[in-house]
Amino acid sequence: MNHERIYTVILGPHVSEKSTLIGEANNQYAFKVATDASKPEIKEAVETIFNVVVADLQVLNVKGKTKRTNKGKIRKRSDWKKAYVRLEAGHEIDFADIA
Repeated sequence: MNHERIYTVILGPHVSEKSTLIGEANNQYAFKVATDASKPEIKEAVETIFNVVVADLQVLNVKGKTKRTNKGKIRKRSDWKKAYVRLEAGHEIDFADIA
C-alpha cells in the first residue's frame, strides 16, 4: 500500500465513553476509518503511523442517524465505518503526543 493511501485510511480516533473503557481494560483503541478500507489496510495503516503491533482488529459499519429539523424535515447523517484495534502487550498509543 502506498503512503498516500495509508494516511487516508484512518480518519481519526473515535473518543466516546465506550472506547475509553475498552481502552483501559483491553489495550484496545477505536478509530474512524474510510468506508472503503479493508482490514489489512487498516492494520497496516495503524502499524505504520503509530509504530505499534496490532494483535486483533474488528471493523463495523455505523448507520447514520435520522434527525428531524426544527421545520419538520427529515435529514439523515452519513454512514461511516469504525475499527476497534487491539494492540500487543507492551504497546500503546498516546494521542496527546501526536501533533
